Amino acid sequence: MANAELNETNLKSCLSSVVDPVFEKPLSVSGFIKSAIADDSSRVSVEIELPVPSYPKESELSKLIQTTIQQAFPDCQNISIKYSVNIRGKQSGGRIGLNVKNIIAVGAGKGGVGKSTVAASLAYALQQFGARVGLVDADVYGPSIPHLVGTSEKPIAQEFQNKDGQAVTRIVPVEARGLKVMSMAFFVEPDQAVIWRGPMLHKAITQFLQDTEWGELDYLIIDMPPGTGDVSLTLSQLIDLAGAVVVCSPQKVALLDAVKAVQMFRQVKIPVLGIVENMSGDVFGRGGAQEKGKELQIPCLGEIPMNAEIREKSDSGNISELLTEGLESQQYLLKVAENTAIEIARTLIEKPSRPPLEIL
Repeated sequence: MANAELNETNLKSCLSSVVDPVFEKPLSVSGFIKSAIADDSSRVSVEIELPVPSYPKESELSKLIQTTIQQAFPDCQNISIKYSVNIRGKQSGGRIGLNVKNIIAVGAGKGGVGKSTVAASLAYALQQFGARVGLVDADVYGPSIPHLVGTSEKPIAQEFQNKDGQAVTRIVPVEARGLKVMSMAFFVEPDQAVIWRGPMLHKAITQFLQDTEWGELDYLIIDMPPGTGDVSLTLSQLIDLAGAVVVCSPQKVALLDAVKAVQMFRQVKIPVLGIVENMSGDVFGRGGAQEKGKELQIPCLGEIPMNAEIREKSDSGNISELLTEGLESQQYLLKVAENTAIEIARTLIEKPSRPPLEIL
């Protein structure tokens, strides 16, 4: 196309073949080009709309765009590239009236691997990137999210008007440092055991989602109970989950249970976004999740090292402070959130068909 006339049609045609370095799709397929304007024979303005709150290779994409334009239009010397964000989603809560783009389940094959810590950190990291985020503590037998986020408030019931103008009573979630939170711990005494069968669990999870006033969210994180129980089946039948994140520690015994969690999500037709290795380091080892991910053909979303600051901030109810600039944990937690958002967007760009759920 070298020496072709510089106009908007030729400019968009030239840019459509650029392959972005993260999703590895042409811009014509990914739909990233929001606008491409040729002001005159030497000046071009391009706006790229990204589907994720954090895109790690923006400068690399800019260079690809600049090089492609200059090769096609040698006289063009003034190239302006601007980026905007429009988080894409599966509209996960559409079936039950939720205005939530993406609902993410965070699960583990066994307890004690830091699943709740990862879920809360993921929520705060996505929020730090600028996304609107909520967090559901669906681990009804061992709810720990309120302690981690440092709140002892109680949700309130409030009247709202539905689309038909009728008054409906809904639960208003608690806010903890800007994060909307719901948990079974808000409704039971700290030393009270929850002894429930499946139908009661189903009802509680439904209320946490359907009867709660979440507002508009980009991501709703659900901290799942450990193991392979009723809650996963409830969620798979209730909403169209964007995907699941499986948390494990590096040692073999934890990885064996992580495999069961992956297979459980797959069995109930919940896409697995990837695996997170928590407590990585000298004590439990390192790299086990990466190897297991390759074996299961799912990405490793990141490794979170075992260090004292994560324990200290979690114990004191200040887990959001782990995202503070200068702390060792920040880069690892942000990378997990970034990779999680990218994997969701990747499935949306590739648009796989979702098979019907088999009733078990």
